[in-house]
Amino acid sequence: MSELLQIEEPMRSAPQPKPPAPQWKALLELGFRPLYMAGCLWAAVSVALWVFAPQWLAGRLGGVLWHAHEMLWAFVAAVAVGFLLTAASNWTGSNPIQGRALGGLCVLWLLARVGFLVVGDTAFAFAVVCELLFFAAAAIVLGRVIYAARSRRNYGLPLLVSGLGVADALFLRSVWQGSDYATLMHYLYAGLLCMAVIALLVARRVIPFFAMRAVTDLQIPMHTASGQWQLWAGVLGIVCLLLGWGPGMVTALAVTGLITLWQVLAWKPWAVRQVPLLWILYLGHAALGTGLLVAALQASSWVLRLAWPVHVIGVAGFAVLIIGMVTRTALGHLGRPLRADGSIVVMYVLVLAAALLRLLALLPAGLPQAALHASALAWVLAFALYLWRFVPLLIRPRLPPAGLSAAQPSGHVVRKSRKSV
Repeated sequence: MSELLQIEEPMRSAPQPKPPAPQWKALLELGFRPLYMAGCLWAAVSVALWVFAPQWLAGRLGGVLWHAHEMLWAFVAAVAVGFLLTAASNWTGSNPIQGRALGGLCVLWLLARVGFLVVGDTAFAFAVVCELLFFAAAAIVLGRVIYAARSRRNYGLPLLVSGLGVADALFLRSVWQGSDYATLMHYLYAGLLCMAVIALLVARRVIPFFAMRAVTDLQIPMHTASGQWQLWAGVLGIVCLLLGWGPGMVTALAVTGLITLWQVLAWKPWAVRQVPLLWILYLGHAALGTGLLVAALQASSWVLRLAWPVHVIGVAGFAVLIIGMVTRTALGHLGRPLRADGSIVVMYVLVLAAALLRLLALLPAGLPQAALHASALAWVLAFALYLWRFVPLLIRPRLPPAGLSAAQPSGHVVRKSRKSV
């Protein structure tokens, strides 16, 4: 089984011991704990500011540019980095970063958020430095453990995180130089596609594994070969975008999107229709594939507004995958039962409603302002509910396995062979 899928999780029927007390040490034990919290908090706060209090966005990076930047390089990237830092400990048997170092990484991310809100060039420059240091540090610690463990199947991930940071740097440099809107959107698009490749690489590996663990007798293919085509087609799409070769980008994005949708069908979606922890991931993966097809149509002038692929990929794709991942993986890593209770299902419904309403707001007819406000409200409520439900768990140590006392270490990192799979 893939190294990425080696996750220490609770037995389904094991009785749950009494929850341990909150611990600062526990919060900084693995990357997903503080970064899931930070990312989901910022998802709620930033959208509330953008829709309901835009007058506060008076910094050098303001208006729609601030909104686009913070959604991709703050919210989505924080959750992605948190997931990768945690997964890397399972791929390699070594925790990439913890304790004060992890706290420092989170402080860099937080200072960038504050700096971009403050008026003035000095605050903007300070925020840029903090943000780029965040991406550089994340890529370095990931690369250190992955390359040391010779986890060849994951060699590209530190490079993709670096690429996400480079796209961010180019976007922010263009903001500083006062570049035109087309140039800014060019670099935003590059970052969006880089994040899409990371999301597809992770989702293609973990979704089949999660499904086969949860549904009795379900056997679905891992799609290793199609995953390689998907990965390289996605990377080719980014290269073609940066080189300005339109036909190549259209073809690469269309191929990536079609492979993604084919994977969803091959994973037997009808078999997971009664498992919320799974169908939310299937929907997010399908939406991401659809978004890449919309991006191909937009690049070939069939879809005129760039806002369509950006929001299909970003809201219907990334956000739906994220709410599924931050619940499913948190439950698994924290030793909790792998079941979606009522509050989790409500989160899923709210994010799906937010995505649908946001897309409806792009239509020329109808009530775009009302749909936008309703979408923002559903979005804020979804991530506020996540914080209410999961923060008390994220600040506590992992529950020990049944039969093991709380005083005995249960172990987060699973030691395994370093063979690449």
